[in-house]
Amino acid sequence: MSLVASPGMTTSNHTGVSHTVFHLLGIPGLEEKHMWISIPFFISYVIALLGNSLLIFIILTKRSLHEPMYLFLCMLAGTDIVLSTCTVPQALAIFWFHAGEISLSRCITQVFFLTSTFMSESGILLVMAFDRYIAICYPLKYTTILTHTLIGKIGVTLFLRSFGTVFPIIFLLKRLTFCKTNILPHTVCEHIGLAKFSCDDIRVNIWYGIFVLMSTIALDVFLIIVSYVLILRAVFHIPSQDARHKALNTCGSHVCVIILFYGPGIFSVLTQRFGRHILPHIHILMANICILAPPMLNPIIYGIKTKQIRDQVTHLLFSKQK
Repeated sequence: MSLVASPGMTTSNHTGVSHTVFHLLGIPGLEEKHMWISIPFFISYVIALLGNSLLIFIILTKRSLHEPMYLFLCMLAGTDIVLSTCTVPQALAIFWFHAGEISLSRCITQVFFLTSTFMSESGILLVMAFDRYIAICYPLKYTTILTHTLIGKIGVTLFLRSFGTVFPIIFLLKRLTFCKTNILPHTVCEHIGLAKFSCDDIRVNIWYGIFVLMSTIALDVFLIIVSYVLILRAVFHIPSQDARHKALNTCGSHVCVIILFYGPGIFSVLTQRFGRHILPHIHILMANICILAPPMLNPIIYGIKTKQIRDQVTHLLFSKQK
């Protein structure tokens, strides 16, 4: 059974599923504006690379920043670089060179890394909430609880959770027969977005996708909310108003990053579920914002709102000019 192919595309026989070629359209309906759309994509990617690389360099080279909060931030910055690199270069290739062809193996690989990296970032935001809880509720035990050994174990656990949870998706996709069309109206490959073009029963994919979502992202959101409920309860028991303000200030950057990470994703899910009359390119743009915005804005938020990082960046960038 042959796949439907547009001119210039490779037609593949299902007998060689590994050689199936798909074609990513980019932003469907806005093909004529791809060159203009590529500008914010390119700018956001450059900012994400430079900003997060600078954060990692400063945190790793300044011993004064080898504290739990900054080490978790270093993990977040590294995850942001991987998240944006998984998707933006491919989108730019589509916008600039119409290079939308992608093999099934590459597509599944992108699904794996994109999904697992997204889950890793969610997990890091959870442990950063835990970090703020320990810092505010048990300040005297902060460094004894969050030792470098424990932080390393947390990092490995998050890595194993993400990769272990997403790994079965590889086999769930490889078992499918793709015979409907090889045209994907997106800039990236997604699990269900790819599976729905199969002629097979994909209920296992759908239910496993729901399980992954509930056992990772949804659970992380719930535990983050619990952490901040406990933080707020502890803060309001502090007698000094200045001390309360200072304690809440230490959470400001993290709260902004949480809203930035989960907000567009929740809005995107709601529009896909209830916004049936919303044009398809709006859904695709929202999905891209979920990937573009956090890596670009996270280092900016922490650079502005965290004095220690702001001072180090200022010293690094401007001290030689004086």
